[in-house]
Amino acid sequence: MSEMTVSFTMHGIGVSGGIAIGQAHLFAGMSAEANHYEITAADVQREQRRYDRAVKEVRDELKDLTESVRHSASAELAPFVNVHMMLLDDAAFSEAPREIIREQHCNAEWALRMQLDELMAQFSDIEDPYLREREDDVRQVAERVLGALAGTQRRIAMKPVREDASILVARDLSPADVILFREHPFAAFVTDLGGATSHTAIVARSMNITAIVALHHSRTMIHEDELIIVDGTQGVVIVNPDKHVLAEYRLKQNQARLERDKLKRLKTAPASTLDGTAIQLQGNIELPSDVEAVKASGATGIGLFRSEFVFMNRRDLPDEDEQYEAYREVVEGMRGLPVTIRTLDIGADKPLDGEHVIAVNPALGLRAIRYCLAEPQVFNTQLRAILRASRHGKVLILIPMLTTFHELQQTILAVDLAKAQLRDEGVKFDEYVPVGGMIEVPAAAIALPMFIRKLDFLSIGTNDLIQYTLAIDRADDRVAHLYDPLHPAVLNLLAGVIRTAQQHEKPVAVCGEMAGDVELTRMLLGFGLRNFSMHPAHLPSVKQRVLTTSIPDIAPIIARILRTDDPEKMQALIEKLNA
Repeated sequence: MSEMTVSFTMHGIGVSGGIAIGQAHLFAGMSAEANHYEITAADVQREQRRYDRAVKEVRDELKDLTESVRHSASAELAPFVNVHMMLLDDAAFSEAPREIIREQHCNAEWALRMQLDELMAQFSDIEDPYLREREDDVRQVAERVLGALAGTQRRIAMKPVREDASILVARDLSPADVILFREHPFAAFVTDLGGATSHTAIVARSMNITAIVALHHSRTMIHEDELIIVDGTQGVVIVNPDKHVLAEYRLKQNQARLERDKLKRLKTAPASTLDGTAIQLQGNIELPSDVEAVKASGATGIGLFRSEFVFMNRRDLPDEDEQYEAYREVVEGMRGLPVTIRTLDIGADKPLDGEHVIAVNPALGLRAIRYCLAEPQVFNTQLRAILRASRHGKVLILIPMLTTFHELQQTILAVDLAKAQLRDEGVKFDEYVPVGGMIEVPAAAIALPMFIRKLDFLSIGTNDLIQYTLAIDRADDRVAHLYDPLHPAVLNLLAGVIRTAQQHEKPVAVCGEMAGDVELTRMLLGFGLRNFSMHPAHLPSVKQRVLTTSIPDIAPIIARILRTDDPEKMQALIEKLNA
């Protein structure tokens, strides 16, 4: 019994911040294991029909789940379940196991297990982190079908739970699982599998629920009803905390709650510094359903609509009308506030048609604007849809990953062509739709004057700019610790882009994660940044930092930050800046 009360700490990847304290509730999920037995040739068709029934049962269940949330507060979860429905329809699930049953005269469970092993082997060769984490979706679908074959009811066993009292502990959770427990007030969930860009992580952030993934052994080391602390910001789980640690985290939790309540009151306050400088704080979105969170945060517009999420997780391309409806919904939802739509940021590593082209180095391959210019019909369809949506409000077009002047010329010609087509067809659109460029490749930052004359505005994508400047893949946990937004090279590029934009009187924003990091807000203000775009959840705390900042007062520290190349001095200056 003594081991039940031993206190220990586990580390994973925090994918949704906050602190939760509560009793562990273990979710067994489903095992992908399967027994093997032979069947006679006469039984092959019967076994295939048994497999088909299991697939149909899972499809029907997923369809019911999608319908149950379509018009609810959890509507944004439906697309993630749709991914699993589409996987079920793929030949890898609908046909391949049936063939294995026919060829090897084996039971359906074993046929599916063999097919899953084959698919998992293919995933192990994929370098791109987004595609690699789709492995979770494939496995979750297979486990669900195995459960149906076994006659297992796919439901989470629920005990009565109090709010902030239960924390779900699982080997893995599919988006469908999350929907099943959405009505039960779990304070947090932790899983052994998953990554920062897995669907489980995205769903956790969209639900604003504290979550940690990639703990590896939580399901076996944590017992039912044990008291645990989940610190989603630090990626730490503390099991059976002693009274001093528990008191410390309860204090942190209460402080965070008070701070949230206080920040909510800032929603309608204009964002301006103590010296009267007006600041624009905008929101980043992935899907039309994210608009409500942006409006609730008090944002002054959408600074980044990642349009690729309209294209992802489907077997066909969205046509012009479907894209137009998605963009129109966002533009109308913002009621005249600006909406910046980034054109398709997808590439050879994220194929749209199911043909997996494995690039040797996907981050440096055919992606973003390179892909769009290589697929002019796809690009033209999107540009036409965006332009059509522009008549419903204020729309801006943002071009990702500009590197060469030729790309910019070709892009402007593509926009002009789309406009000419719409005019000829008598389709209404706003004749003046600003076109901006994302500065996320060091070459574009260094040679900015070459681009800036042709662009209406700039947006700095700090996530990729840091990755490319430092040659570090932050999705690779072996080198992720080297990813440093405060590296002198990064800061000098950032400050240089902002300074050049000001000299040319062109608006410039930061839309990467640095924009939402409150510890870096004053530094960016000191660099001259006046437009931030971030996840809506970060906006209130950034606004509070803006309201308590005097730009003239921080100028001497900013000058020292740009002169220093000593990491320890840099950290001390940042702390002094935020004191």
